[in-house]
Amino acid sequence: MSIINITLPDGSVRSFDSGITALNIAKSISEGLARNVLAAKVNGEVWDALRPIHTDATVTLLTWNDKEAKQTLWHSSAHLMAEAIEALYPGTKFGIGPAIDNGFYYDVDFNGKEFSIEDFKRIEDKMNELAKQANTYTRKEVSKADAIKYFTEKGDEYKLELIDGLEDGQITFYTQGNFTDLCRGPHIPNTGFIKAIKLMSLAGAYWRGDEKNKMLTRIYGITFPKKSELDEYLAMLEEAKKRDHRKIGKELELFTFSEKVGMGLPLWLPKGAMLRERLVQFMQKAQIAAGYLPVVTPHIGNKHLYVTSGHYEKYGADSFQPIQTPREGEEFFLKPMNCPHHCEIYKAYPKSYKDLPVRYAEFGTVYRYEQAGELHGLTRVRGFTQDDAHLFVRPDQVKDEFIKVIDLVLYVFKALNFTDYTAQISLRDPENKTKYIGSDENWALAEQAIIESATEKGLNTVVEYGEAAFYGPKLDFMVKDAIGRKWQLGTIQVDYNLPERFELEYTGSDNQKHRPVMIHRAPFGSLERFVAVLIEHCAGNFPLWLTPEAIAVLPISEKYHEYAQKVVNVLNKADIRGLLDDRNEKVGRKIRDAEMKKIPFMLVVGEQEMQTETIAVRKHGGEEVGKFKLDEFVSYFNEQLKID
Repeated sequence: MSIINITLPDGSVRSFDSGITALNIAKSISEGLARNVLAAKVNGEVWDALRPIHTDATVTLLTWNDKEAKQTLWHSSAHLMAEAIEALYPGTKFGIGPAIDNGFYYDVDFNGKEFSIEDFKRIEDKMNELAKQANTYTRKEVSKADAIKYFTEKGDEYKLELIDGLEDGQITFYTQGNFTDLCRGPHIPNTGFIKAIKLMSLAGAYWRGDEKNKMLTRIYGITFPKKSELDEYLAMLEEAKKRDHRKIGKELELFTFSEKVGMGLPLWLPKGAMLRERLVQFMQKAQIAAGYLPVVTPHIGNKHLYVTSGHYEKYGADSFQPIQTPREGEEFFLKPMNCPHHCEIYKAYPKSYKDLPVRYAEFGTVYRYEQAGELHGLTRVRGFTQDDAHLFVRPDQVKDEFIKVIDLVLYVFKALNFTDYTAQISLRDPENKTKYIGSDENWALAEQAIIESATEKGLNTVVEYGEAAFYGPKLDFMVKDAIGRKWQLGTIQVDYNLPERFELEYTGSDNQKHRPVMIHRAPFGSLERFVAVLIEHCAGNFPLWLTPEAIAVLPISEKYHEYAQKVVNVLNKADIRGLLDDRNEKVGRKIRDAEMKKIPFMLVVGEQEMQTETIAVRKHGGEEVGKFKLDEFVSYFNEQLKID
C-alpha cells in the first residue's frame, strides 16, 4: 500500500497509508477530536469524514464550530427526515433537500396523503428513533443506468428528472439505514451525531420553482448535536419574534406598506421619516468631514447605460420591465444601481492626477424586482435607498482610501453600538469565473488591496469564495445583533472593471491618459435594511440622538395643558423633540402609553411644577430622575446625548 502525505492547517505534515479517512486522521491526533469531527475539507472541498483519501492532500477537520460542518449536519438531517417520512408514509416521493442558513428543508410529494403541522411530532419521534441507531451515511458511486433503474422501480419521477441532467461519473447515492437518496454529499459519519430535532414550518413549493409544475410540500427543520443548543435556538427565536421590526415598526408608527402602492415598496410614516432623516444627516456630516462631494442622479436610466456597465446582462431578469418611450426603440429602466450614473458624472469634466481621489456620495434610491415570496418587511424590498458613494482613485491611492472607508464603517458601528462583527473578504469563485467580468490581473490587484487593508486594520476576517460582486471583490461587514443573529450591513468593493467599460480616464503626471480605480462603498448598505436591523438589535429603544420623539410631556389634568405646551415649545427650541399628551386620561395611563412607545423621557407636570416652572422627569423603564428647571433639563439632556 502506498504512503500519502497529509498537510494539516498548522502546516505540519503527517504520513498515512493511502485510503486513510479524515476521521482516522482525527483519531491519530486525539479520540476527543474524533468524537467531534463531522466532515473535512480536502484540498478545499468539503468531504465526508469517512471518505477515503488516496493522494497527498491538505486536510482541515471540521467540527460544529465550522459553518461547513453545520451545513453538513443539516444536510444529513434532511436525509434523516426523508427516511422517517418514507417509513411513516410509504409511497412518498422526494424533490430536493438542501441545508440552508438555519437548518434544512425537503420538498415532499405525499402522493395524495394528508399532511399538516400536527404531524410534526410523529416525524420528530421517528427521526429521534432512527438517529439513536447511529446508522452510517454510506457513499456509493453509481452508473447513470443503475441510477435510472433504481428510481424507476421506486416510481420517483423527481429523482429521474434530476438524473437526466447528470452524466456517468457524476452520480452518487447515499444510504443510511433503510433510506437511499441521489446526492452529491457530503454527510456526517452517522446519524448518532444528531441529538436534538425540531421541525419548524410548512410551505408550498413548485417543483424546480416553476409554477407550471406540481406544488410540493416543503418541510423546514433544524437539528443540533446537543439539546441545550436547540433550547437556546428556540429561545432566540422567541426573542426575535418580540423584536420583529415589522411588529415594532407598526407599534412605533415608523413605516407601512400598501397593496395599492405595491408590494415591497415601503411608505415611511412621519416618525420613521424623522429617524431616517437623522441617519442621513449623521452620515452626511461624516462624509463631508471625509471629503465626499454630494451628487444627485435620476431614478431611471437609458438601457444602454446598464448594458455598458454589465448590470443589464447580470441583473436584467431581476429588474422591473423596461419603460417604453414614444420614441421607437428607446427604453429606460428604473435604476438597479447608482454606480453607472456616477461614472457618467465623473466623465462630465476632464480629470488630472491632482484631482484624484474624487469621492461622490448620494442617498440614491434603486429598484429591483424581488420575487413576491422573498419580500420581508424592510429587509427585502423592491425599492430601497443606499448610502452610496463611489471613489475614483489612482492605483497608488487604492489601499489608503480603502482603509479610510473601513474607518468610516467602524465609526458608524460604534455610534450605533454594533460591537460584534466580522469582516468577510468576498472573493471570486475560482472554479467559475464566467460569473464575473474583467481580467485576472485586475481581479488579483483588487483582491490584494482588500486583503492588505483588512490585515493592516487588524479586522477579524473570514474569506468566502464565490461571494464577490460580478465586477469586483468586496469586504462585507457581518454584524451580530443583540440576540446573536448575523446580518450583512456595510460593504466596500474594489473595481478595476467599470472604469474600463466606461472608458474613464485621468491625465497622469507623465501627461498620458490613465484609468482610475473605483471603490464602491455603503456603510449602511441600504437605509431600509439598516433600520430593520437596528430596530431588532435595540428592540426599538433607539439611541437618544436618533429617537424620533425624545420626550413626552404629560400634564396630570386639563388645568395644566397651557403650561405643558409652554414646556414643549421651550424644549423644541432647544432641539429636543417630542409630544404633548393632552388626552383626557389619568397620568398613569399616559405613562404606560409613553412606555409602550419607548419614549426616552416622560416629563410630568402638575400644580407644583407649574408654580415652580419645573418638570418631574421619569426615564423610560421607570427610573425617577427628579425635578428640573427647563434650562437644567436641557443641560441634562445634552449630557445624556454625549453618554449615549
